[in-house]
Amino acid sequence: MKNDIIERRHGALIQHGPKSARIYVMECAGANPETLVPELLLLGAERGYGKIFAKVPEPASAAFLRAGFHEEARIPGFFAGEETALFLALFIDTRRARSVDEGEIERIVTLAVNAEVRSPGPLPDGCMLRICTPDDIPVMSSIYREVFPTYPFPIEDPAWLLETMRTHVDYYGVSCEGRLVALASSEMDLEGGSVEMTDFATLPDWRGNALALHLLQEMEDGMRRKGMKTAYTIARALSGGMNITFARRGYQFSGTLVNNTNISGGIESMNVWFKPL
Repeated sequence: MKNDIIERRHGALIQHGPKSARIYVMECAGANPETLVPELLLLGAERGYGKIFAKVPEPASAAFLRAGFHEEARIPGFFAGEETALFLALFIDTRRARSVDEGEIERIVTLAVNAEVRSPGPLPDGCMLRICTPDDIPVMSSIYREVFPTYPFPIEDPAWLLETMRTHVDYYGVSCEGRLVALASSEMDLEGGSVEMTDFATLPDWRGNALALHLLQEMEDGMRRKGMKTAYTIARALSGGMNITFARRGYQFSGTLVNNTNISGGIESMNVWFKPL
């Protein structure tokens, strides 16, 4: 299946395509919501997408809400540490509006929010944390390809990794005995001051060592040094480990994005967690 398209329409940055069968408004920028929203509805109908998902500043939300969007999550201080971001959804395919895993998602959220906030213990012997460089890209591509059968962005593509590494993403890794075994990334909004903690992947033989928790702590320290104000993640709702990892680092649960993202072979619901840095 081809990767989704990322393009600008009416000034907004959007991603859309058949992989997740959705439109994702990644950045409203200077777009006029009154003209953007009808364009999104038309595009969704033309392409047969099931969902439109938009991350918008709260003051820009009125046109979306009038058109039938509803709030799935919100992050205070998302823009410059001051303005709230709303995560809004409209289901063109109403069958997609309800998750068959609703009960299990609620159970995982309850488990996570009750998890003890703590820092990780020592890394396994022979392991170290470090920022990845272009020399690491072939191995990074291999790890992402092994861990994720499908993913909403082409993180298995070396060209994508290099471009994002050069512009706005810091990739972090755990190297054990000289070999990368776990990865994650800090995707920065350099103007807005928010950072998405994402792309966590650990090779099967190294799971169970809390490497994601180590990576997250290291990433937070790095993002504070770079002046980021708010960290957040959009985590797989059915991944108890990832939800608990963010809860253990003091992130707050914000809401569930229902049937939102094609990841690991199918469309899954995602949980939003955030933390002021």
